[in-house]
Amino acid sequence: MRRLLKPLWIALAAAFLLEAWLWDHGRSLVTAVMNRVPWQRLRTGAKNLIAPLPPQGTLAVLAIPAVLLLPLKVTVVWLVFKGAWISAMAVLAFAKVIGLGLSAFAFDVCRDKLLELPLFRRVYERTLAARRWAKDLIDPMLDPIRRQIRGRLERGGTGRRFRFIVRLRSKMRREPSSKVA
Repeated sequence: MRRLLKPLWIALAAAFLLEAWLWDHGRSLVTAVMNRVPWQRLRTGAKNLIAPLPPQGTLAVLAIPAVLLLPLKVTVVWLVFKGAWISAMAVLAFAKVIGLGLSAFAFDVCRDKLLELPLFRRVYERTLAARRWAKDLIDPMLDPIRRQIRGRLERGGTGRRFRFIVRLRSKMRREPSSKVA
């Protein structure tokens, strides 16, 4: 039975890490956009607004991004029914990026109050533990891939698309990013 479940656990860990990777790397994109907004003033103002709320009340603040994105999601459904698949995917991608930014902002503002709730703290700590577990499970499989990519780079790469991806990744790593969460 264990042999049969191992691929399932690996797939689950990979999916979890992909979501975490998107969150981590999407955060730098969102931060770049949010740097155009008076971030510190907005963050301080939002913290002052939720300060009088009890910890349970701050849970409602986390629902705000979902409510704000509801019209975009309805638009996606309408576009799909209309047959405009590419437009629907574009609107959905836009909604995901905006949702990531709003959710990251709301969580950043509410985290301290939410961690006062014992159930939320347990879920938060278990999520962090699951992320560490997934990373420990997937990393040994990624090491040979990383070595192969490094070897190809040292030999001069494998093509224009591969070099473009390598340049894009190195540019993302060079850009300074302030932590959102």
